[in-house]
Amino acid sequence: MAVNERETIYLEQGWEIMQKGIMKLKNILEGLPETGISSEEYMTLYTTIYNMCTQKPPHDYSRQLYDKYRESLEEYIMSTVLPSLREKHDEFMLRELVKRWLNHKVMVRWLSRFFYYLDRYFIARRSLPPLNEVGLTCFRELVYQELKVKVSNVVISLIDQGREGKQIDRALVKNILDIFLEIGMGKMDYYENDFEAALLKDSAAYYSCKASGWISEEDFCPDYMLKAKECLKQEKYRISHYLHFSSEPKLLEKVQYELWSVYASRLFGKEYSGYHALLTDHKVENLARMVRVFSKVPTFLDPLTNILKQHITEEGTALVKQAEEAAGRKKANKKDVGLWQQVFMRKVIELHAKYVAFVNERFQNHVVFHEALRKAFEALCNKGVDGSSIADLLATFCDNILRKGSSEKLSNEDIEETLEKVVKLLAYINDKDLFTEFYRKKLARRLLFDMSANDDHERSMLMKLKHQFGVQFTLKMEGMVKDIMLAKENQTSFEEYVSNNPNANPGIDLTVTVLTTGFWPSYKSFDLNLPAEMVKCVEVFREFYQIKTKHRKLTWIYSLGTCNIIGKFEPKTMDLIVTTYQASALLLFNSSDRLSYSEIKIQLNLTDDDVVRLLHSLSCAKYKILKKEPNTKSIAPTDHFEFNSKFTDKMRRIKIHLPPVDGKKKVIEDVHKDRRYAIDASIVRIMKSRKVLGHQQLVMECIEQLHRMFKPDLKAIKKRIEDLITRDYLERDKDNPNLFRYLA
Repeated sequence: MAVNERETIYLEQGWEIMQKGIMKLKNILEGLPETGISSEEYMTLYTTIYNMCTQKPPHDYSRQLYDKYRESLEEYIMSTVLPSLREKHDEFMLRELVKRWLNHKVMVRWLSRFFYYLDRYFIARRSLPPLNEVGLTCFRELVYQELKVKVSNVVISLIDQGREGKQIDRALVKNILDIFLEIGMGKMDYYENDFEAALLKDSAAYYSCKASGWISEEDFCPDYMLKAKECLKQEKYRISHYLHFSSEPKLLEKVQYELWSVYASRLFGKEYSGYHALLTDHKVENLARMVRVFSKVPTFLDPLTNILKQHITEEGTALVKQAEEAAGRKKANKKDVGLWQQVFMRKVIELHAKYVAFVNERFQNHVVFHEALRKAFEALCNKGVDGSSIADLLATFCDNILRKGSSEKLSNEDIEETLEKVVKLLAYINDKDLFTEFYRKKLARRLLFDMSANDDHERSMLMKLKHQFGVQFTLKMEGMVKDIMLAKENQTSFEEYVSNNPNANPGIDLTVTVLTTGFWPSYKSFDLNLPAEMVKCVEVFREFYQIKTKHRKLTWIYSLGTCNIIGKFEPKTMDLIVTTYQASALLLFNSSDRLSYSEIKIQLNLTDDDVVRLLHSLSCAKYKILKKEPNTKSIAPTDHFEFNSKFTDKMRRIKIHLPPVDGKKKVIEDVHKDRRYAIDASIVRIMKSRKVLGHQQLVMECIEQLHRMFKPDLKAIKKRIEDLITRDYLERDKDNPNLFRYLA
């Protein structure tokens, strides 16, 4: 049975049907009396296009319909849209443009639905622009290109009116700028080139004029900052309400440049309001406001960081000068020369805490200010003060806080806070190993002589140092603390041993502290000729210790010992607290009424320096237990000594101090010796892993490894390399003297 073929629709016939639908759509958009497009009408229009595109050639009108789609849009724009826009101006033009753009999008959407079959098959096969894109392109080429400059100028004029405080239609501005964005169909070119560039140029001119006026009014710098801050705030507000977010960095940079960079030197130069003056007068809130406003402007931050660094350096230099003057006065008046050290370090710590708070709280915690702070305090903390390094002064400051009878009367919370600040300050010191050695020396005295005010604070300080600088930093000091704990247990065992062995009783109370050699500072060990009473004590403890362990050697450090002896004087009997050296010297007078300097030296087996210190403390100091002939204030090898039986004091128990040997020089020598070992170890480690390495790279890697503890001297590294070559750890390349090889 034959099927009737579909009747052919010719182009003119089909397009006449489509024009009726398109005209009805135009009338609806123009607000003319018209009924809506019903579903039947829509299906008629869609089917017409479908049939005209699916007919056999030569009646397949797909290409002609694609062109007529564009022509119908162009005709509507030229006949209706453009005339309506050309007759309006300013805001009225903008409102008409928004209306026409919305209508155009509606028209494109409906026509695309009518011509949908083209999009689905014809356009896809021919790789032509889709219908929606054709519709937007028509508007862009015919409307946008003609009006873009005029529209941009009106929008920018409205924005300037808003800057002057006038009310503007923000929604209108937002809708117009959306057209600039949408017309690019996913690209920012039209928004950036046709609007944003003009906006940035206008904004620069606007704020240049404003800034010039404010400067000429001679406003103080803080007042200028308030105005600038408000301007930036308003610009951010505009960006959030109708500008595209991508404009924010560009616009703010332009505004900041005009408000700050152009007039920076004039603002800096204001005598009573520039930020150098604000920093000097501690008007930090004004400075903080400046940082908040212009934190991203290099021309603002760079000079301020330099001024901050300079200001800290000046304050630090003033503290050093005050400290040296105070030290000179103390020495001249023979007063406590250590007091100025405590005052100086307290002021340095307070100075650091003050500027750390400035940077963290007021200056937005900005990295450039931290860098300026670091450089300033590195310069301050690595200079000497009256012959003492900051490393030494800082260790002494800690000692004064942590030992009993401290001149710093602080609560537990204040002590912890102060120690935390000390650790932070220590980070700026290059010679951290020097601080470690000084601190360890003073820690040893506190531990050995029970001078620590609080064990918890001691452990807390070690934990802070360990957390900040690593395990190796506190390894020896933690070993010292552990030794003291073990020594107490050892003493308990010794007392039990003595009580259980009557024959081993030394006859006097004896307390011995056993130390581990590697943990503690090095001390002089002399073969002091002990009195018979003390000899028995040593022998008893040695026998006890050998029972406990047979593989350890005991070396007695008599210079650290203390004794309580009874002095029977004619006025009254007194308890004397003395060192082992002093006790040994005094006990000589139990068997002799008069002894010469030489006799005392020979019987005690001490050096001249130790004998002089010892005899001076007993005959020339506050408590004159011995009488000296001749009666002078210095000790000479020709002097003779007698027991002062007439000596008396209002106290029944007195402590006779033996002036300590100035160990500062020895500490420095020990540190330099340890540095040689550390450099050797670092070079060997590097070369063992690298095998072959150039001189420059070896030096740089060595500095990198050691910088956490000290800053190695380049000459010292070179000297250690030469020494390692002579000891056959390294060899120099025959062809290249700057190249070294590791000898396994």
